[in-house]
Amino acid sequence: MAEDIKTKIKNYKTAPFDSRFPNQNQTRNCWQNYLDFHRCEKAMTAKGGDVSVCEWYRRVYKSLCPISWV
Repeated sequence: MAEDIKTKIKNYKTAPFDSRFPNQNQTRNCWQNYLDFHRCEKAMTAKGGDVSVCEWYRRVYKSLCPISWV
């Protein structure tokens, strides 16, 4: 059990720095990545492409946004 938690902590990655949002308040960064994920997902579905390329946006907004918002 403890080893499982240690591996999760070791592999945990948070959102990288985005120069468009340099301030401490990351609300807009959260919102922008949320929109980008859904736009990417919609575009890839319409093209019949692989939606997994949009997972980066999902990971970032899940990392930045409060749980109650997601």
